[in-house]
Amino acid sequence: MSENKESRLVTGVIALNSYIQKRVGRALSVHGIGVSEYLVLNQLFAAPMQTMRRSDLAEQVGLSPSGITRLINPMEKIGLVEKEESPRDARVSLVRLSAAGKQVYEDAKVSFAQASNALFEPLEGGQIDAFMELLNTVSKGA
Repeated sequence: MSENKESRLVTGVIALNSYIQKRVGRALSVHGIGVSEYLVLNQLFAAPMQTMRRSDLAEQVGLSPSGITRLINPMEKIGLVEKEESPRDARVSLVRLSAAGKQVYEDAKVSFAQASNALFEPLEGGQIDAFMELLNTVSKGA
């Protein structure tokens, strides 16, 4: 029995994700971070006061609460992020981008952009726009 189109599409998207992770990961490795760390730094950089609740950060980067903890702990040890307690609620754990983390992010952002451009170089501008539109349509169902 052959797979339906949707199953083949999901398999293709998973393979594309793996390819993107490898290509972008190689580009980011010169900065001492991987794709997941970059996504955390990116979210914190864009956040108000460059601080987020741990639970919100986990949701934004697609990790479980325990997964974000396992990712953030080494980042804290090397000085990319800092943990803070919420002044309003002691039960809430905050994560803040450190000065060193901001510098690593700004440097890595260039490598991320170059790797992204190289990945989609075979596509024309209209194809990229159409691909983005399709991704956004499918993501709205998530």
